[in-house]
Amino acid sequence: MKINWGTGLVIAIALFMSFILYFVIKVQSNSKYDNELVVEEYYKHDARFQEEMERVQNAQDLDQKPIITKTEEGITIEFPQEFKANQITGTVSLYRPSNKKLDFDTPISLSNPTLLIPKSKLVGGQWGINMEWQYDGKKYLTKEPIYIN
Repeated sequence: MKINWGTGLVIAIALFMSFILYFVIKVQSNSKYDNELVVEEYYKHDARFQEEMERVQNAQDLDQKPIITKTEEGITIEFPQEFKANQITGTVSLYRPSNKKLDFDTPISLSNPTLLIPKSKLVGGQWGINMEWQYDGKKYLTKEPIYIN
């Protein structure tokens, strides 16, 4: 049987489409390749973007900014000494860009100006830290990435 160039072209295109379709199905059915969003309600989050930028600017305008450091015990967040620790409120959200199931929030309730997030809660890899906090009626937002070994 002789195959002309038109039949060969159709066979090549069909094989290529099958090859691509195989990988699409493989990626969609395997939980290893989950497609997760960092923010679930993206458009609602985007509508409050200006408010978020004001809180980020408030944090940038501070003379002493919160210091986030990685230690042997975990992650320590040291708030400025000029603030009374018991009047700082808010939450620290830690999220993994690679796995939403590991995300968690920690409320800020301090007796001294240092907050410790234990290493037992943290899996090795990249983490994003979002601190939404307020002091004396003024709201602040601090965002930082950190890498845990």
